[in-house]
Order: sequence, then structure tokens, then C-alpha cells
Amino acid sequence: MRWLFILKIVGILILFLGLSMIFPLFFGLYYKDQSILPLLKSIGITAFAGLLTYICFRREKAEFISHREGMAIVTIGWTAVGFFGALPFYLSGEFGPFVDCFFESVSGFTTTGSSILTNIEAVSKGLLFWRSFIQWLGGMGIIVLSVAILPFLGVGGMQLYKAEVPSPVPDKLRPRIRETATILWKVYALISLAEVIMLMIGGMDLYDALSHAFTTMPTGGFSTKNASIAHFNSVYFDTVIIFFMLLAGINFALHYQFLRGKPLAFWRNPECRFFLGAVAVLIVVVTFNVYGSVYQTIGRALRFGAFQVVSIVTTTGYATADYELWPAMSQLVLLLCMFLGASAGSTGGGMKCMRVMLYLKYCYKELFILIHPRAVQHIKIGGESVSEDVVRSVLGFMGLYIGLFAISSVILAGLGVDLVTSVAAVAAAIGNIGPGLGMVGPTDNFAQIPYLGKWLLIWCMLLGRLEIYTVIILLVPEFWRK
Repeated sequence: MRWLFILKIVGILILFLGLSMIFPLFFGLYYKDQSILPLLKSIGITAFAGLLTYICFRREKAEFISHREGMAIVTIGWTAVGFFGALPFYLSGEFGPFVDCFFESVSGFTTTGSSILTNIEAVSKGLLFWRSFIQWLGGMGIIVLSVAILPFLGVGGMQLYKAEVPSPVPDKLRPRIRETATILWKVYALISLAEVIMLMIGGMDLYDALSHAFTTMPTGGFSTKNASIAHFNSVYFDTVIIFFMLLAGINFALHYQFLRGKPLAFWRNPECRFFLGAVAVLIVVVTFNVYGSVYQTIGRALRFGAFQVVSIVTTTGYATADYELWPAMSQLVLLLCMFLGASAGSTGGGMKCMRVMLYLKYCYKELFILIHPRAVQHIKIGGESVSEDVVRSVLGFMGLYIGLFAISSVILAGLGVDLVTSVAAVAAAIGNIGPGLGMVGPTDNFAQIPYLGKWLLIWCMLLGRLEIYTVIILLVPEFWRK
């Protein structure tokens, strides 16, 4: 492990983060609010720390980045940007103690959307924009962005890409990984721009349109309003945001193929069909469950049921209704949506539909072999056999995901949090969802979670965003041996 080289790369990431704070500063200056000084201080501290780290270790060079070094860079890099990203919140004094600021920052970068704010609309505009902007940066990934725009990360970029991109098998759209990262970011930015335009057509001002587009496309869920999307009470906005949440929950490689003139790319992809089919079924179930018991017209039941299902299954976390007032069946469906998640290669969290598909096919294979012991059965996705290595990796991931969820829930309950809140809070954190149930429901926040509980949830958010393996591997003794 070449630690000095790793610190050099992390220094570059921190420097880039400091420069990116200029964007929210523009809004602070425009609105003349209290965010100007905290942002200026944060830019100076972050940029200086990043530049100093890079200068100290600039002579450290490497012809390649090993798999282990890639994982270390990604984990340390994400922790570092979470720390420095919290500086504007902390220096402003509007977000409370540092653990709350760090929680909000990590929740933003990991696109979780869980918040400790009790009165969002009282926070200065510049800081709220920074809160949305870090979700947009985290959606496609800090490392992927760096691979795309920083030439000195070109060597060994595939190891960083594989360590960060949320997919069992990362899609490589071009032979050079830098070109793949650039394409993904261009598609991401283009769809984000389209959502900004659609929201402004409906009457949303530029500030709110940018803020919500920057938290929809990364499936983040931070809003500039206390009531989230329910604040606007608009069928048009609900429909537009549902559409873009679905786009964000689909593999971005398919968007690229579509833009290149392959309109059937979505239908031909088995995971996309599974994802959209599952969403449709879940919407029907929730709609009929809340119809009559909560909403007296089928139109309103469909509107609010569809929004919450799409919001939770894509792990965005927006709210247009207090689903804790819904029947138990609907709440349980939403809880299951937190585990299902979106497509691999999307900005969504959760287990991912691809893994769930492979797991179900593996279970069927085991049942088939019990009936036909001498049969040779291969697991196939889209007509192509899936290698045993991928299947083994998926089974290991599923086991770790459930195991870490269970252990974290027990620990949080041990800190004095009630059962429903413990289970929902950990599910929301490790799935990068945002709101949960109980004390952390759609109309509540995470401010009441104990001090140690917030650190635990920060750990869970990083685990979920970096796909478990990248973070947990650092705790394995064998990782540090030569």
C-alpha cells in the first residue's frame, strides 16, 4: 500500500471540493444572506488543505493503482469530502454541533437525504444550495468525476471506478475508463438540465428548480422546503419528479444508448424490465390499499401512492404525504422498497434489482437441482450465462447487507431508540433512502437520534453508498498483509 500516493490523490479530491464551494457562494452573494462568510472560510480551508496535501506528496507517482489501493482511495476520499463538506454547515452555526454537520454532509454526498434540520426554510439560501449540490456531486460519484476531468488520475482509473460505481459488473462504455466516466457525467448533466427546464415551465423559480433537480437525479431527496415536495401541492410537479426519479433509477448506460438512437434499449434490458415491472406492481398494491381508507378518490390514491413508491424504491426519499398515517400494509411495502432499490449503474441505492434478480434465479436453481440432481443448470440474465464469480459476489453482498443491517439495528436499539425507529433508520441509512418510520418518518428528522447513533448511521450511509465491500474490506486483516 503506497500511502503517500493515496494521500496525494485524496489531496486532489479535497482541492476540487474546495473549488466547487464557489457555486453556492454565488447564491449567497445574490441573496446577501449569512452563508457568505462561512463559505469563504470553507473554500479557503478546504482548498488550502487539499493543495498542501498534494504539494507535499506530488513526487509520489505510480504506473498503476492496485485493487486494494483503489478501495482505500475511495473510502478515505469519501470520508474526507464528507468531513470538509461539513465545514460550511459547522462554521455557519445553523446546523448545530459538528456531528450533526458531518451527518448532514455525509447524508448529502452519499445521496441518502436523511437530515437533522428541524426548520429547513430558516437556513440561509447559500447553505441550502450547497446541501443540494453535494448530493448532485455524490450521485454520479466524486471519484468518477475526478477520473473524467483530472488527467493524472487516468492511470489506474478502472480500479477507482470499480471501487465506487454501484453495480455488480460496472459498465464500460468505452475502452478508456476516462471516456466512460466523461460520458456518464455528460448524460447525468443533460438529464439534470432537462429537469430544471421542466420544473421552471411549471412555475418553479430557478433556485428551487436547480436545488430539486440536483437532488432528484442523484436520488438524494434533500428539499429546500420543510414539507418536501408536498409544499408545492402540484400534480404537475409530482408527475415531473416521478418521471425523473424513474430515469435516475435506471442504468445510465441505457440512457446513453437511447440518446445514441437505440429507443428499445430500455425494453431489451432484463433488469430495466424487472425494475419498471416491480414499480408498477407496487404502485397498484399501495394505491388500492390507501384508496378508501386514506384517499376517497382513486385519482388521489394513485397520485400519492405512485409518488411515494417511486420515491422510496429509487431511494430518493421525497415526500408528498405522511405515509405513517397509511395502513400497515402500505408502510410494510415501502419498507420492502427500501431493500429492493433501483437498477445497477443508476444513482439509486438499496440492494439493486440486478442482485435481487440473480438471487431469485439462484434460489430457483437450487430448487431445480433438488428435483433434478443430475441436471446442469446455469443462471442466465438476458440470455447470457452469469459467471460463478459474479453469483458468489452477489450472494456475499446480500449476506453482508442483511447481516450489517441486523447488527446496526440491534446497536441502535441498544442506544435507547425504539424498535420501529431503529429498524427503519438503519434501513434508510444503509439503503441511502432518507426518511424512515417512527421518530425518523417523512414529517420528522434525525435530530433526536443519540450522539453515538448518528455516528453509527454515518457509517451505514458510507457502507450503502460504496456497496459494502469497498468499506468493510478495510476491516479485514488480510487486506493489510503483503
